[in-house]
Amino acid sequence: MNKVEHIGIAVKDLSISIPLFEKLFNTPCYKTETVESEKVETAFFQQGETKIELLESRNEESAIQKFIDKKGEGIHHIAFEVNDIEAEMKRLAAEGFVLLNEKPKQGADNKLVCFLHPKSTNGVLIELCMDQSKG
Repeated sequence: MNKVEHIGIAVKDLSISIPLFEKLFNTPCYKTETVESEKVETAFFQQGETKIELLESRNEESAIQKFIDKKGEGIHHIAFEVNDIEAEMKRLAAEGFVLLNEKPKQGADNKLVCFLHPKSTNGVLIELCMDQSKG
């Protein structure tokens, strides 16, 4: 794994959260994107080398909505950049980590992604992400 690529924060309403985080970070949101497969709307902020991704549910059955219903708004996941997502998935599975998807899937920001089950990572949802152009 390379650097922390982004930190994902579950929010109830981007129209409220985007201005809040723009004030907090003193920088504008540089991009919003809908990820249909995850049923979420995302908003991105750049802080140094790390991005912050706000995630708003677009469906009552989405993972983000379930997270908010259970835990409220807050940090949802930490994403790490990897050079070869399939090799990293194999390595981590061999080390005993539980992968939430068998193959990388399309995520936001032109990334291929895979999540590790929080039960195998001390309660922290970890996302592996690789720039699609490197795949």
